[in-house]
Amino acid sequence: MTWKAPDVERPGGPTTGPERVLLQAVLDWHRSTLLWKCAGLTGGQLALASVPPSNVSLLGIVRHMADVERAWFRMQFAGEQIDFPFGRDFQAEFEQADPARAAADYARLTEEIKHADAAAANASLDDTFTHDGEVMSLRLIYLHMIEEYARHLGHADLLREQIDGATGE
Repeated sequence: MTWKAPDVERPGGPTTGPERVLLQAVLDWHRSTLLWKCAGLTGGQLALASVPPSNVSLLGIVRHMADVERAWFRMQFAGEQIDFPFGRDFQAEFEQADPARAAADYARLTEEIKHADAAAANASLDDTFTHDGEVMSLRLIYLHMIEEYARHLGHADLLREQIDGATGE
C-alpha cells in the first residue's frame, strides 16, 4: 500500500487573550495548514517540484520546516547540542526530497513541532538567547516562525493546486 499524508484538522484557536496564547494559536494554525495542504497526497506527489528551475516541493517545504523548527526553538533558544536533521547543506532540504522517505520526513516535522513546543513551554516570551552576537527573544522566534510558515504556505497553495487542483486557505 502506498503511503499518503494523513488528514489534518486545523485548530480554530482563540481570537482574543494573552499574547503568548495568541502567538501559539497562530503558529499552530500555520503548522497544521502546511500539513493540511499535504493531506491525501502520496510521497511522489509531495516530491513534485514546482516550475523549473525551482526545486521547491511540498515535501521540500516539510523538510525545511522541520529544520527551521529544530534550529530556532531547540538549537538556538534551548541551546540543545543537536545536529541539523539534513546536515548543513540547506539546499538538501529541497534537492534531496525523496518520495520513498516522505512518511519519515512528514513524521520528523510533526515530532520537531512537539519538541519545539516543549523547548518553549516553560519560558517567557521575554527570555533571550544570543544568535550571531545579537540578543534575541522567544517572542521574536514566534514572530519569525509565523512569517516563515506564512511565506511557505503561499508556495504550498500553488504546489497543491498544480498537483490536483485543490485550493483553499
